[in-house]
Amino acid sequence: MEFSQWLSLLSICLLGAISPGPSLAVVMSNAMQLGFRAGLHCAIAHGSAVALYALLTVTGLALLISQSPSLFSAIQISGAAYLIWLGIKALRKAPKGSNTGAQPLVGSGPISSGFLVAFLNPKLAIFMLALFSQFLGPELTVTMKVIMVATVGITDGSWYCLVAALVSRRSMLKHILAKPRLIDALFATVLIALGASVLWRALGPFFTWA
Repeated sequence: MEFSQWLSLLSICLLGAISPGPSLAVVMSNAMQLGFRAGLHCAIAHGSAVALYALLTVTGLALLISQSPSLFSAIQISGAAYLIWLGIKALRKAPKGSNTGAQPLVGSGPISSGFLVAFLNPKLAIFMLALFSQFLGPELTVTMKVIMVATVGITDGSWYCLVAALVSRRSMLKHILAKPRLIDALFATVLIALGASVLWRALGPFFTWA
């Protein structure tokens, strides 16, 4: 994996985490209702769930590469198309509120609520499959796979730890999330660029004539 590819992975993970949604609401809810420590525990649990999804996805795709390269190629192309579709959907999304208000907690405590809001999200599983299929290949070492999984989990957990810390200074958090459309646009651009580059590598030869 080249450094530029790792930066793409990091950017997608960070922008995806920043985008307002149920995970942000759950972490903020814990931090506001139960304090910073509870929000911190919730954030770490959320990052752990995301890392677990990443580990399962990388392991499954690595096995698929060795057993059925053609099926992996099909998944890779489908994943690229899905990322492009997500990017277009994000660009076309109508402006809405940031949806960061306090929500009922998913689990019985900060750790369970943080873990479950991520692990029980079927969209996350599909997104992980589409995302990692763009970076994995037979030449990728175990070390690089570990770095990829760690990048996803640490980036996600770190952002939500920051959210928990900033809840006590709501004006600062509000400033960060004041322009969700800009965040969506950046997220969409990276997704479309990544998906398009993979599609071009996979399908480009079919459209090239001598």
